[in-house]
Amino acid sequence: MAEGCVIVAMGADAEPISVSLIDLISKRIRLIGSQQNSPEYLYEALDFVAQGTVKTMVETYPLAEAQKAYGRVAEGKTRFRAVLTM
Repeated sequence: MAEGCVIVAMGADAEPISVSLIDLISKRIRLIGSQQNSPEYLYEALDFVAQGTVKTMVETYPLAEAQKAYGRVAEGKTRFRAVLTM
């Protein structure tokens, strides 16, 4: 992870996550939780995207591997998002 980055958690799961405090401190990483309850948060998030400061984390698959991608999603094996490319 890049030094000085910000991680925004905008979803929830019942399972706890594990975070290295050494990484948070030494790499100056900020971790923020968001409930995304009101339009002001959406506007703020869209502003980050417009500035180019948001980097998405996805797994990409060619369209010919759509079945494989679907299988990984159905089995809960995708790490972030599965995206089909053409």
